[in-house]
Amino acid sequence: MRNEQRNPIRNTSRNSSRNRSSKPRGTAPEHRAFTVKEPIELLPFLLQVSNRGRNSVKSMLERGQVSVDNEVVTAYNLTLHAGQTVSVSHEKGIERPKMVGLRILYEDEHIIVIEKDAGLLSIASANEVEMTAYRQLMAHVRAADPDNRIFVVHRLDRDTSGVMLFAKSEEIKHALQNSWQEAVHERTYIALVEGMVKKSEGTVSSWLKESKTLKMYSSERPNDGQHAVTHYKLLQSSRSFSLLEVQLETGRKNQIRVHMQDIGHPIVGDKKYGSKSKMIGRLGLHARTLEFTHPVTGDVMRFDSGIPKKFRSPFKDNPTK
Repeated sequence: MRNEQRNPIRNTSRNSSRNRSSKPRGTAPEHRAFTVKEPIELLPFLLQVSNRGRNSVKSMLERGQVSVDNEVVTAYNLTLHAGQTVSVSHEKGIERPKMVGLRILYEDEHIIVIEKDAGLLSIASANEVEMTAYRQLMAHVRAADPDNRIFVVHRLDRDTSGVMLFAKSEEIKHALQNSWQEAVHERTYIALVEGMVKKSEGTVSSWLKESKTLKMYSSERPNDGQHAVTHYKLLQSSRSFSLLEVQLETGRKNQIRVHMQDIGHPIVGDKKYGSKSKMIGRLGLHARTLEFTHPVTGDVMRFDSGIPKKFRSPFKDNPTK
């Protein structure tokens, strides 16, 4: 257990007690700077140095009032390292657009990791003009510099929620995509499916193809299409529904949705792939965990998103596991 008495912070503010008299009374300092003395996430660090509540600190981050080594940051769970300088300004920083349907989990100069809500498109097609995760993040990075851009590394379906990764340069995008199988250590989903899954765990393997109507399906012939492998583990079940933890060995379009239909347990709300239930009013698929090696630092990064509460609702009255 970490020694709670140890202070990971050294105040390096230009307006410390020995020179505060140079400022007129009642005038707030322009900013305060602190040196990190041991690894700690940004939010608990700010709670220690600012004497503010969690909501107030998160508002400061959203308003661009916090910078690390002179770079404005907004991700509250950024990991700080010894020797870095965190500055807290009393003035609003760059006004960044409000995010709708997504939250930034992590951001640095190379990547952005977000949590996306169900119903938000990852990226629009050429004929679509509605708000997307891509468009909002592009506006976010261009608020700091009009030349900044983001690049899609992988996608989630509109009605799938959870963790997504974007790159801040084409070079980083290609580095991640070209080494995806080696770079990604874990990619876990939660699926709420129809019916009682009897096996405690299992694997589905097939060759996926796309029909003329753009629907994916498993071919009956070996080597006919893209090979797809999905592993699942039963978390909870009732007579009518089952909650599964699903791990992808491959990442094909609609892979989980097709494979759940293949085993006779389509995902709740997935009419396209055989579901008849509207139990939770959305697609019962959530990208829970993404663990990967950072393409520049080599650090192993892990991001977890909790199981949506709606996914538990079918088991309140009649759980069997």
